[in-house]
Amino acid sequence: MNAIADRFERQSQLVPMDRLAEVTATVIGVGAIGRQVALQLASIGTPRIQLIDFDSVDLSNTTTQGYRKHEVGWAKPFATSQAIGEIDPTIEVIRLEDRFRPRQEIGNAVFCCVDSITARTAIWRSVQSRMGFWADGRMLGEVLRVLAVTDRESEAYYASTLFAASEAQQGTCTSRSTIYAASIAAGLMVHQFTRWLRNIPTDADTSVNLLSGEWTVSDAS
Repeated sequence: MNAIADRFERQSQLVPMDRLAEVTATVIGVGAIGRQVALQLASIGTPRIQLIDFDSVDLSNTTTQGYRKHEVGWAKPFATSQAIGEIDPTIEVIRLEDRFRPRQEIGNAVFCCVDSITARTAIWRSVQSRMGFWADGRMLGEVLRVLAVTDRESEAYYASTLFAASEAQQGTCTSRSTIYAASIAAGLMVHQFTRWLRNIPTDADTSVNLLSGEWTVSDAS
């Protein structure tokens, strides 16, 4: 078998490297979905990745979030940055081992992977005018939802999904989760990102129920 000299050769028709070179991706929340998003972004060659999370790795995260046993006790941004470095040491990783703050600098592509509706609403209000691509990943057990914002129509649609915390479905990503569901949600988010890079219209709202086999895609209308 011939060796492939360029590690990006097999994705060259799917991920435009010229546009990707201009991206700084911000991943807010490096838990179940966020860690998988960060590693997938690294694998496709995103040159700059910012990781924001205040939490540390615990033992259950080795099952549901893909962290490794020797990383227990490490800050999640640090542990994820080490994994990114193993994929591609040329990637610039910016770590913030803290909660997201409204004045925090962000990249032009933002992946929101937080647990609470209150947190994602506050983050959205802070960053909506400062980036070109937004993806929000939500998960409860085997029910996944990915929302993408790339224009005025999808921005208005997304705002309509930010309901009061009292109306939210009970539970959080951390209360019931699996690594396979998180990986699927992350893949859907990165897929929407590559659509944006290719100037292909993104899907405003994708819902997947793994158990029932239901898959629903909605536009912003």
